[in-house]
Amino acid sequence: MNKEIIKNLASELNIKESQVEAVLTLLESGATIPFIARYRKEKTGNLDETEIKNISDVYNYQLNLLEKKENTIKLIDEKGLLTEDVRAAIMASTRLVEVDEIYKPFKEGKKTKASIAIEMGLEPLAKILMSFPTRGDIHDLTSKYDMEENVAIENAQYIISEWIANNTYYKNSTKNYIFNTGLIVSKKKKNAEDETAVYEMYYDFNDKIKYIKNYRVLAINRGEKEKVLSVKLEYDNDEIYNYLRSKIIKKEESFAVPFIEEALKDSLKRLMLPSIERLIRSDLTENSEETAIKTFSTNLENMLMTSPIKGSRVLGFDPAFRTGCKLAALDENGNVLAIEVIYPTEPKKDYEGSKKKLLEMIEKYKIDLIAIGNGTASRESQEFVASVIKDTDVKYTVVSEAGASVYSASKEAIKEFPDLTVEKRSAISIGRRLQDPLSELIKIDPKSIGIGEYQHDVNQKELASALDFTVMKVVNDVGVNINTASSNLLEYISGLTKSIIKKIMDYKAVHKIESREELKKVGLKDQVYEQAIGFLRIPDGTNPLDRTRIHPESYPAVYKILELLNLDLKDFGTEVFNKTLNTAKSNDLSTKVDVDVYTIKDILEELQNPGKDMREEVNAPVFRSDVLDIKDLKPGMKLTGTVRNVTSFGAFIDIGLHDDGFVHISKMSKSFVKSPNDVVSAGDIVDCYVLEILENKNKVALSLINE
Repeated sequence: MNKEIIKNLASELNIKESQVEAVLTLLESGATIPFIARYRKEKTGNLDETEIKNISDVYNYQLNLLEKKENTIKLIDEKGLLTEDVRAAIMASTRLVEVDEIYKPFKEGKKTKASIAIEMGLEPLAKILMSFPTRGDIHDLTSKYDMEENVAIENAQYIISEWIANNTYYKNSTKNYIFNTGLIVSKKKKNAEDETAVYEMYYDFNDKIKYIKNYRVLAINRGEKEKVLSVKLEYDNDEIYNYLRSKIIKKEESFAVPFIEEALKDSLKRLMLPSIERLIRSDLTENSEETAIKTFSTNLENMLMTSPIKGSRVLGFDPAFRTGCKLAALDENGNVLAIEVIYPTEPKKDYEGSKKKLLEMIEKYKIDLIAIGNGTASRESQEFVASVIKDTDVKYTVVSEAGASVYSASKEAIKEFPDLTVEKRSAISIGRRLQDPLSELIKIDPKSIGIGEYQHDVNQKELASALDFTVMKVVNDVGVNINTASSNLLEYISGLTKSIIKKIMDYKAVHKIESREELKKVGLKDQVYEQAIGFLRIPDGTNPLDRTRIHPESYPAVYKILELLNLDLKDFGTEVFNKTLNTAKSNDLSTKVDVDVYTIKDILEELQNPGKDMREEVNAPVFRSDVLDIKDLKPGMKLTGTVRNVTSFGAFIDIGLHDDGFVHISKMSKSFVKSPNDVVSAGDIVDCYVLEILENKNKVALSLINE
């Protein structure tokens, strides 16, 4: 381990060096992030998954940065072009892109104007000029060189220009000045094609670099990439020149001053400013992408944590016009009871026949809820369903079907339902999304779920990594029932590999797993078993502890705690059992049992809430029995809706219309809102108020403020 990086990392993250070292040691030993976060709190000081991942990511980045610095210095040195100033500039870099910027002039063996001048033997002249001599004149200095005076001066100035450009203080102060005072400006390119006026607001746009919104940076970048927009930074060149001149010029009376001034102007125009502009644009893009990825990850986590609807029979309803609406009746566990197709909409418009078939399915399969996809013909389907169920106890809700078609055409869906069409599989997926959103959504590439913002404009590798981590975090937080879990779900469980998952799936196809201990028969090696077993639950197994998040390594501690508290496992879950646990003192038990207090607290919590699904604490979907029409709306009307997607500039809310309403960030609170995610999350049930109705565009502007 690199002690210097660990020290800097601890300072940057405001944690102890011992915590960083503990995390890195555990990761190196093969421990997974979920396992460390849940079962090694005593070693990390109770760091959560995000903090542990951050330590891992930043440490690896710093290692890569150090390696890149060393390799870059070596490459430049091998070309005979390395100077102490270049070395110092590289070692002072804090990001990979900064090292790339310094190396740019040296690529492919290319010599810089300064390196050529040094080869000409003019570095001593440059140093003398930078000492600002007051005696003699320029002719005395250049007469020592076997070349024309102007050639000697010009090349010495190239060396000085590079010194200035590579000076970390000059570069950083200039960069900070431009960032804090400059503008980013975009214009429509002459003869550029933008048929649907996607970038219209950026045809003649400017904003302060310091304050430009992340989504605008990504939009401008895309417009520039598509050759619709030209983008530049504007700032006060004279102010920068005058500031640097005041720092560089030591003696105004020196005859070297005019030559240094020319070198400074050359340095700014040719080297420093172009490099700084690239760095600022890179910073803006990197920060914007990071924000977009975080927003996507937050939305995904909230969507995956949507409360499951347990114990209800659901009818998945995939709307369509020409090909008919596909219906999938599902039992309480998501098993398919029946598949039907009806044609309540255009062109067939068989209302009566469709009504009869829907009511028959509701009665025959004892349907409690209907989940309607929000795609094509959703509005018409809602109207049809609302009219049919008005005299029943059945209710409906609209479910986002984003990505359902992707799953329905996948190998997994074909394997599960080989005899069904894509559309019928989609109806099953829509219904299951209501029953258990997590189990169904993990089958789909997160990028297809439709909750991102400029997702195609960000670094795809980093996006995929962030989303994969989010899914892994949620799956392990919630845990899975080993007997009902799909192979897709098990892929995210800590420590499990595809080969191990296949063994588990093959085993449970023949045997019902009765205990965690039984999984050792499947062939889980000790380390795999250790990493995975705490996240695998057996709700109705032989050992009641197997349905909790308590790790088997802590079972002896549990038995000792129960003995100390005069409790018996056979009373697990009773009022007396929980009451006694509630009065237990974690610190006292930790001393008596000789187990760290973090583990004791987790044990007590799990014993009081065995098998608790944390998703049940989240708001359930809004169920409706009637349908809302945009013509029914009036400004000021109060509605209840479900947050579908959160972006940097606001949130989309399902209020029962075909298209979601939108609430702008400025209408989320009477107080300043830095990020919409500070106010709402995907899946939240919120009260909102109609602000404006754009009936011709089928759009509704909403507010969370009751004005």
